[in-house]
Amino acid sequence: MRIRKKKWAEPELSVCDFFVKNPDEHAGKWAEAFPKKQPLYLEIGCGKGGFAGQLALNNPDKNIIAVDIKIDMLGVGRRTIVKLFEENGKTRDDITNLLLVNYNVEQLDKIITADDQIERLFINFCNPWPRARHKKRRLTFPRKLEMYKTFLKKDAEIRFKTDDDELFEESVEYFEQSGYEIKFITRDLHASDVKDNIVTEHERMFTEEGKKIKYLIAVQKTD
Repeated sequence: MRIRKKKWAEPELSVCDFFVKNPDEHAGKWAEAFPKKQPLYLEIGCGKGGFAGQLALNNPDKNIIAVDIKIDMLGVGRRTIVKLFEENGKTRDDITNLLLVNYNVEQLDKIITADDQIERLFINFCNPWPRARHKKRRLTFPRKLEMYKTFLKKDAEIRFKTDDDELFEESVEYFEQSGYEIKFITRDLHASDVKDNIVTEHERMFTEEGKKIKYLIAVQKTD
């Protein structure tokens, strides 16, 4: 997603208690970056922060790491998350189980390692990169699915949502090729019986346009 330059983003993030300034220092010890040691969830490509904020609100017993490559997007995300908490009767000081991280997913295994044992990974409405020469950039491309294995617990789930038909169908193949088992799949999420779905900004927009939301849950196959 393109976003205009936000001159205020970096200054606001620099004084934000839940923005990680030096993610490299936390490699292999993300559990220690939170006040309380809890299962770690990870969202990549967190965008404007609506999903991560709701996930943190709904799951105070989980610690959420939300990663995006765009600092301006994370600046918007910080404001989104603060507003979500305040609208639910909480303060900024209550945002203790969520961290925003500015990093390139291509190199994610440099800051998140096997010692971190991520229990759930979320990929929501990532760039579909439809051109053949760009498909390797997809967050569900086999090379990345293999990288995720380096820090996911053996029974960890990857939860993937998109409105894009081609991306979804090809991603199903990517998961299967990369040794994942698809535990759940639907090509019309809002007509399914999924109970814990968090509706994102993109999801609401695409649904209003009449597009069906595709969704799957995958885990590594065990021998």
